[in-house]
Amino acid sequence: MNALTDRLRRAGLAGPRGGLLLAAVAIALCFLRPSVPATATEQDLLFMIDVTQSMEVADVRQGDAPPITRSRAAHEAIAAALRRLPCGSRIGFGLFTEYRSFLLLRPVELCENQRELIAMLGRIDTQMAWNGNSEIAKGLYSGLKTARALPDKPALVFVTDGHEAPPVNPRFRPDEDGAARAVPGLIVGVGGMTPARIPKLDPEGRAYGWWGADEVLQVDPRSLGRGGSVKGEQMVDDGAGEEAPMLGATPGSEHLSSLREPYLKLLAGETGLGYHRLVDADRLLDALSDPALARRVEARADLRWVLALVALAALVAVYRPATWRRPRARSRLTT
Repeated sequence: MNALTDRLRRAGLAGPRGGLLLAAVAIALCFLRPSVPATATEQDLLFMIDVTQSMEVADVRQGDAPPITRSRAAHEAIAAALRRLPCGSRIGFGLFTEYRSFLLLRPVELCENQRELIAMLGRIDTQMAWNGNSEIAKGLYSGLKTARALPDKPALVFVTDGHEAPPVNPRFRPDEDGAARAVPGLIVGVGGMTPARIPKLDPEGRAYGWWGADEVLQVDPRSLGRGGSVKGEQMVDDGAGEEAPMLGATPGSEHLSSLREPYLKLLAGETGLGYHRLVDADRLLDALSDPALARRVEARADLRWVLALVALAALVAVYRPATWRRPRARSRLTT
C-alpha cells in the first residue's frame, strides 16, 4: 500500500483528494463498459435421445441402489450436467425412434431457460415412439443432418443403447449419404453389458410383459433371401445370410438387449464422433465439456473489473487503517 501511495504522490494525486478523484474517475469509466476484442468458446449441444422400448430395460446400476432404466439414467445424468454447464452454453433437444431423428427444440441459452429445458427433458420418453423399429445407424445419420441444417450447426449428442432392431446385415448397411463429419459430436452409450429382457409397453407407457424370441426379427430381412415362384427354387441373392453377423448383432437373442458398445464405437469412428459410456453425471459433464464439442465465437473481454480494482485500491489507500501506515521516526533526545 505504501508503494501505491508513493506512485500517487509522483503522479500528483497524493493525499485523500487525489485518491478520491482517481476512484471517482475509475468508477465513472465503468459505466462506459470498456472492452477489447477477444474470442470465446461456447458449448452448443443438440441432445438426440433414443426413445425406443429397449431404453426401458432396467439394467443401469448406480452404487448399491436397485437398477434403473436406461432412459431414467440418461435423463438424470443429462439434467445434472445442465445444472453445471457454464452460462452461455446453448442446449437443444430431439428424439430418435424408428429410423429418424426429430428436432424438438433448437438450442437456446442454458441459464435463461434451465428450468424449462430440464422440464422438457423429463417429458421425452417412450410414449413419443410410434414404431417398434430401432435403426440406430439411420437415426444417427439423420441426427447429424438435422444438426448440420441448423444455423449454428450445434454438436450432436446422440444418446442410445445401440440396439439395432431389426439387425443390420453387413452387406446391406445403410448409406450415411454425407452425414459423416457433418458436425462434431458425441455418442453416449447407455445400458448394462449383460443381455436383459425388453419390456412390452402399452400406449400409456405401462409394461405388460416381455418381448419373446418369436416376436422380433432375429436377422435382417434381407438375410432371409427371396423366395422363388416355384417351390425349392433359389434366387441369385440368396445366401446373404451366410455372411458373418454385423458387429453388435446377436442372432437368436435379439429379443434380449444390452449396450452394444463395440457397434457404437464403430459408428462413432465412421462418422467422426467421440464415444462416451454413461457411468455418472460427473464423467458425462467432462465429456460434454470437451473442446472438440465447443465452437469459437467472436466476443469482447470486459475491462470493468480492472477499473473496479483500481477504484478499490485508491479508496483503500485513502481510508486505510492507521495501523497500516508507516510509523514516523522518533527523534532521539540527547543529554
